[in-house]
Amino acid sequence: MSEPTGKYSITMPRDIAEAAKARSGPSGLSAYVAAAVARQIERDNLNELIKVGEAEHGPITEGEIQALRDQLHEAREQQARSGANAA
Repeated sequence: MSEPTGKYSITMPRDIAEAAKARSGPSGLSAYVAAAVARQIERDNLNELIKVGEAEHGPITEGEIQALRDQLHEAREQQARSGANAA
């Protein structure tokens, strides 16, 4: 079951609105904007978690970030190899 919806009036630059409208496809501008706002809320929540973690444990170093990127890259490569082997 979907969440109930409400109707809101928003103001944004015309060029952004037109670009969003052109990209929204069959789901429509409202769904496109709702998805964009949902992604921004997720980012805001993640940034809050990062701030709490850094306040407790100190900032994340570039080396730690790169190590995690390397792990993610390796996991994606393994997943791609697994998918190719299953086909």
